[in-house]
Amino acid sequence: MFLTISTRGTAALPATDLGYLLHKHPGKAQKFSTSYGTAHVFYPEADAERCTAALLLEVDPLALVRRGKGKGRGGAPDAALAQYVNDRPYAASSLLAVALSAVFSSALRGVCAARPERAAAPLPLRVEVPALPARGGPDLVRGLFGPLGWDVTAEPVALDGEFPEWGDSRYVRLVLESEALTLAEALRHLYVLLPVLDDAKHYWVSSDEVDKLLRAGDGWLAGHPEQQLITSRYLSRRWSLTRAATERLELARLAEADDSQVEAIDNAVEPETGTEEKPTPLAVRRRDAIIEALRACGAARVLDLGCGQGRLVQELLKDARFTEVAGVDVSVRALTIAARRLKLDRMGERQASRVQLFQGSLAYTDKRLKGYDAAVLSEVIEHLDLPRLPALEYAVFGHARPRTVLVTTPNVEYNVRWESLPAGHVRHGDHRFEWTREQFRTWAGAVAERHGYGVGFRPVGPDDPEVGPPTQMAVFTLHTHANEKEAKAA
Repeated sequence: MFLTISTRGTAALPATDLGYLLHKHPGKAQKFSTSYGTAHVFYPEADAERCTAALLLEVDPLALVRRGKGKGRGGAPDAALAQYVNDRPYAASSLLAVALSAVFSSALRGVCAARPERAAAPLPLRVEVPALPARGGPDLVRGLFGPLGWDVTAEPVALDGEFPEWGDSRYVRLVLESEALTLAEALRHLYVLLPVLDDAKHYWVSSDEVDKLLRAGDGWLAGHPEQQLITSRYLSRRWSLTRAATERLELARLAEADDSQVEAIDNAVEPETGTEEKPTPLAVRRRDAIIEALRACGAARVLDLGCGQGRLVQELLKDARFTEVAGVDVSVRALTIAARRLKLDRMGERQASRVQLFQGSLAYTDKRLKGYDAAVLSEVIEHLDLPRLPALEYAVFGHARPRTVLVTTPNVEYNVRWESLPAGHVRHGDHRFEWTREQFRTWAGAVAERHGYGVGFRPVGPDDPEVGPPTQMAVFTLHTHANEKEAKAA
């Protein structure tokens, strides 16, 4: 089982820096013990112009049987024989992926104290795998690696070169080339996709495999067009684990949708009005409209659901009438940035008692969300796939049930007023949909009816007589009789 990684050098940046990045000296042949055999690392070539590192895994078939099984399992004679006679020693698989992770663990994380600038920069890379099982053929290989920035060569391996009429085997010779990826990114792609293409693992897949997948897939898996296939195969088609991974990927993607990360079109100033005064950015108008609506409904305890980096929380804390403000987000990174923005570590005790940030998923019920006067969903719903909206709806309106819920979302009709937005495009690449005013009103009306709320609508930004405002806001108010019923039940 064999894999090579090559790079080219320049006069200023020699190719042998690959040794620093992999933490393996080009002048030495090294070997490492694994649970299933021995991994060897050596350099077939290593000079300033070109350097190639090779990973050779010698698999012990008996160790496979002792520690687990080959691909065959069960009591049938052919399955028992398959424990000893299989392609594991020769073809790239989860065995090679695990060895790659163990031998190049620091490189996989992008860690290199000796050459940090090279570890963080793209390299001219060439990866070659002589024998790769590909359940799905060369087209699937290209479909998996191509969207990640690789030029892919996947040549089918004939069953027998002397008998071409027998056709091709399920193996391909894989060559990947890229100028735009870091070494760490390349290794993470291989770590996930080698066992995906083999569509089998040599060990039992448990719940911790979800964490491994999401760590290695950070930054690329959430947006991959074959995300579902990758997730399902990597987790050995275990439905419960696949669902958990898919939901976490969806929530992580949603967490990235904060005002600071939305494309400029959504945060841009309104079209020129002919005055010299600079218009107020839409994001600021949106926050102002939300705060005005919260003041009008008399809310004191407020939830910001999908708070991102804490801009709305920061503004709410400036007003003493909001006695408690809670920011909720699925992203730990976003919450960390929010804490820094709010200066929680330097905040006085009295002010600190008014604010809390906690991690939570908007797709699940959470008892911590109960008891608040108002909840805000600002520019959140359009980042969810439509089939996921009912889960969010129940978590907020059916379970948490604040007295007031504010929902803002783009008005797609207004998009024609943005000269810089191409026709037919949504305002942000992550938007799963953008609704017309009628579509938003229809959805909001149905939600209100199902959960005992009334609903009204307000424009945010200039209300164009033809296409309406750039942002539309729904204000949901829990019916009085619903409040009384809940109070009696409590």
